[in-house]
Amino acid sequence: MCRICNSSTRLAFTHTVLAKYDGSFYFCDNCGLLQAENPYWLDEAYASAAGAADTGLMWRNNYLARLTSVILFCLFDRHGRFLDAAGGYGIFTRLMRDVGFDYYWMDKYCPNLIARGFAADSAPGGPYTAVTAFEVMEHVPDPVAFVTELLDSTGTDTFIFTTELFAGDPPAPEAWPYYAFTTGQHISFYQRATLEHIGKRLGMRFYSSGLLHVLTRAEFNPLAFRLLTAPGVATLLSGLPGLALKSRMLTDQVALMRNGEE
Repeated sequence: MCRICNSSTRLAFTHTVLAKYDGSFYFCDNCGLLQAENPYWLDEAYASAAGAADTGLMWRNNYLARLTSVILFCLFDRHGRFLDAAGGYGIFTRLMRDVGFDYYWMDKYCPNLIARGFAADSAPGGPYTAVTAFEVMEHVPDPVAFVTELLDSTGTDTFIFTTELFAGDPPAPEAWPYYAFTTGQHISFYQRATLEHIGKRLGMRFYSSGLLHVLTRAEFNPLAFRLLTAPGVATLLSGLPGLALKSRMLTDQVALMRNGEE
């Protein structure tokens, strides 16, 4: 049974996961969700929070910080408060604070090494303007429950995330590296229709541009969103937020030293 639209699913394929487990992946013809039926290997897969093969970690954080800065600056309240859920080592949060956004960090499974002092539990009260969660949706066994809990716990109306989409039938196991069978951490895969179904269930609008997606109760021009996330335009505008906002780099340093943080 599909965890998103409650339709029947069919076996798409079985494949070896973590080089030793047999994983069964089921596909929903109605909404397009492809998901591991019973990912019993997850504890072993997450023995390390960040996979050794993730050589794109630093590039991805820098790229997403530039792209997200443009989106938040142009389409949302740039002076609001923001949260990076599943924030990893805190790289993205620190980069966004360096630009000037009031950003905070949260992650249940990874230590905060770079954004210490700015964890969510140290943030002022009240809802977040937007919450980001990058390279997370493919890791969750119940996507609707994950997004619902995130919205409820943060009070946000906007969820910005990344995941790579496929179209039509699921790609053959050997044809799509995004499966990442060797790490065992990717267990849910989406089509555009899948994410639209999630939005409808939660009463949210869905916007998408390549790898970046937004579920929100706000309304903005989808053409403007696609334009701002186009690589050339995003690169051209990436310096604007830093010029208009005041970097928090030095003020954060002073505050942390005053609070005894080293």
